Amino acid sequence: MPDFRCSPIGYLATPFHDRFGIPRQPRLAPHAHGQLRLLRPYDRAEAVRGLEAFSHVWLSFVFHRSAGSWSPTVRPPRLGGNQRVGVFASRSPFRPNLLGLSLVELLAIDTSVGVLLTFGGVDLLDGTPILDIKPYLPFVESEPAARSGFVDGPPPQLAVDFSPLAQTQLHRHESRWPDLAALIREVLAQDPRPAYASDERRCYGFRLYDLEIRWRCIGGQAIVEQIAGRKNGHQVPCVSAWPGLLR
Repeated sequence: MPDFRCSPIGYLATPFHDRFGIPRQPRLAPHAHGQLRLLRPYDRAEAVRGLEAFSHVWLSFVFHRSAGSWSPTVRPPRLGGNQRVGVFASRSPFRPNLLGLSLVELLAIDTSVGVLLTFGGVDLLDGTPILDIKPYLPFVESEPAARSGFVDGPPPQLAVDFSPLAQTQLHRHESRWPDLAALIREVLAQDPRPAYASDERRCYGFRLYDLEIRWRCIGGQAIVEQIAGRKNGHQVPCVSAWPGLLR
């Protein structure tokens, strides 16, 4: 059979501009919203007629930042990053055909100019190519008795706190993103650090919208140190906003 060719129906806009910090599964961060504007010739109102009756949809997409790097075995974070399983026993992005599937909440459909869809609980990079949309059918696609292998339930969550500086900066940016605090809490509660990370003095950073979120993990708590705009595309240095905290 000849190779198949797929064309995106649109590109998803999300708050996540780096792979680091993206929730490892969909719907772990409900306030992570994404918008998909359908491309021509798919941007017709009749193409989404009836979709408003469904609360959730499947997004078929491409891991566009993992091109050419498939591996037969991978190290899932849920196994501590030091045990390998077959790529087909994982949801790793390093797959032969770079295809992914994500279950998201359908929040809104706007057909006033083309077709604009808004989703909640997204776990995808900004600019992810979307290949297809299918409605989620719980009576056939939810199986409570199904086995989940090495993924035996939701991961433990970190407590999340904001330094006084970060709290001030947060208020400054909430006029643009009213759900910013909730989104940061949802992202950091999942502990996006590599599985082997343990240095409490290390400062981590990830991009959210046009912001740089700088934080540390101390014990079982994630502490947001700074919420700053990126300077000419460069990261903002992390300076502890709580002097003496790490001494």
